[in-house]
Amino acid sequence: MWFIMKNESFECEKCHAKVWKHPSWSARNHCPYCLYSKHLDKNFPWDRLSECLWSMAPVGKEHKKNKAWMIIHQCEKCHKKILNKIAEDDDILVFWKL
Repeated sequence: MWFIMKNESFECEKCHAKVWKHPSWSARNHCPYCLYSKHLDKNFPWDRLSECLWSMAPVGKEHKKNKAWMIIHQCEKCHKKILNKIAEDDDILVFWKL
């Protein structure tokens, strides 16, 4: 399946902060301030097939050998867990408290 990566600004649905585009070549998938995400993907990253569309809370962190540190997001409705890479402008203090 092909996809078009969109690096867009948005307002965080959790903390209501204005979130700017990702600072490097990537697509923003979570708020850099509160680290919340939105349940958009169903089977794999960027498929955008989820019907849930609920908030995903940052519930932990994990280190992956080839991807560095990842945020563990868990959907507050259906409880699905998804890993997301941290971004260089994420609030590191919020991340380390996970």
